[in-house]
Amino acid sequence: MKALLNVRNAVAALLVAGLLLLPLYSSLSGNVFVLTLFTRIVIMALAASSLNLIMGYGGMMSFGHAAYLGIGGYAVGILAQEGIGSGFIQWPVALAASALYALVIGALSLRTRGVYFIMITLAFAQMAYYVASGLSRYGGDDGLTIYKRSEFAGLINLSNRVQFYYLCLACLLSGVFLIWRIVNSRFGMVVQGLRSNELRMQAIGFPAKRYQLACFVIAGTICGLAGALLADNTDFISPAVMYWTRSGDLMVMVILGGMGTLFGPAIGAVVYLLLEELLSQITEYSGLILGPLLLLIVLFGRGGIMGLLGRFEGG
Repeated sequence: MKALLNVRNAVAALLVAGLLLLPLYSSLSGNVFVLTLFTRIVIMALAASSLNLIMGYGGMMSFGHAAYLGIGGYAVGILAQEGIGSGFIQWPVALAASALYALVIGALSLRTRGVYFIMITLAFAQMAYYVASGLSRYGGDDGLTIYKRSEFAGLINLSNRVQFYYLCLACLLSGVFLIWRIVNSRFGMVVQGLRSNELRMQAIGFPAKRYQLACFVIAGTICGLAGALLADNTDFISPAVMYWTRSGDLMVMVILGGMGTLFGPAIGAVVYLLLEELLSQITEYSGLILGPLLLLIVLFGRGGIMGLLGRFEGG
């Protein structure tokens, strides 16, 4: 019981409670923008959590994770453009396409280590970016407008802001729960062991690449779901979603919140995107303030926000 009653768990619980009550605040205050903003934040938190699975727990520093955001989004957009509006078709296709691309990238990039692994994942993401830019039938560089959101046979109306927000939040919490189950399973223990000492794990008989590849594909699939949500949220998808800077944003969210922690990426996404939004309203040079701020947190807050909370708890 004492293990559950700590500062980090309390902050995570407050975050979940705040996200659950946000639509009520939006309705009472008449502030529609805050709901729109936090819908985007929740989607990006899901993408960051999926990256944390391979980066924080698996030690695989992927610099091309945003590719799955674009693939999931384009799967929804292209099918909508071709007259297939059912979410029961669009979303499974988005997940399958993301999983297949992650399988290809993982199978090739996991043959390397360190900076070579980072550069190969980056190269594959840029390939996806340029392929999407060349799809003239689906908007090319200008992106693809989605005129109708995914339909789920009347079970949920994605055009309703509150319903869509709660769907995104349910996906985030389900994704975090899935990651928790994976991390605490035998499979997850092996993946974390490979992060710590791959040679020793191989020596005792574990097929390292298979475990890492499976983890890589799961993370890509979860991020593909975030991409499908993002496309329905903005009614638009463009190659910019897959650009390397977006992968950098996801990495910053994970590092800022705390790598290898369950709710760290979600907290990092909230802090990072709120800071970005607030600073952009103050000055057009918000990056000049946000950059050094993040640098200070990384330099002096080892373990991110969750690490700071842990040290505060320990005195």
